[in-house]
Amino acid sequence: MDVKKTKIKIPLAFYRRTDLFQIGRELLGQVLFTQFNKTLTGGKIIEIEVYKGGEDRASHAYGNKKTQRTRVLFEKGGIAYVYLCYGIHHLFNIVTGRKNVPYAILVRSIFPTHGIETMLKRRKKSRFSLSMTQGPGTVTQALGINTCHNGISLISNQIWLEKSSTQIAPHHILSSSRIGVQYAGKDALLPWRFYLAENFAIT
Repeated sequence: MDVKKTKIKIPLAFYRRTDLFQIGRELLGQVLFTQFNKTLTGGKIIEIEVYKGGEDRASHAYGNKKTQRTRVLFEKGGIAYVYLCYGIHHLFNIVTGRKNVPYAILVRSIFPTHGIETMLKRRKKSRFSLSMTQGPGTVTQALGINTCHNGISLISNQIWLEKSSTQIAPHHILSSSRIGVQYAGKDALLPWRFYLAENFAIT
């Protein structure tokens, strides 16, 4: 059953702080919502990856490279960076920090909480399972996010985050190297993937 909605959006000031890793850890447990055509869907963020802009070989903005695709990353924090991966999967990132500092956080997995029937239809699934929103491509498919939402404000009425009532203790947050960034050389080994301990993620 869907849980009660709080209707208090996380403000832009949350995303515009300078500590990328603090923001990343604090995103865990918060609820990501979408509402398209009056249809609400959402879920608790349980896995993210941090991308540290110009100095991070895994970032699209490595070397502070500003292109038509990456220009959104150079805007002030609090907007979405959505891109197409391998021509198939839409990946949703949260831009953070100051203008011209291209930091971003990829949302890799959520635990569904709102609009589950809609998410099942979008994912072409017949029954609920955690796999329906595990992986960044399945997150966007379930929530209805695609590249037309690139650059949208995260305090809009289409995509936003709300603070969860769940308290996340530091020992509930685990880390590892990021997934699928072998091209980044030594930066691929950095422990910049953060996720909730399995038994805590669904409480």
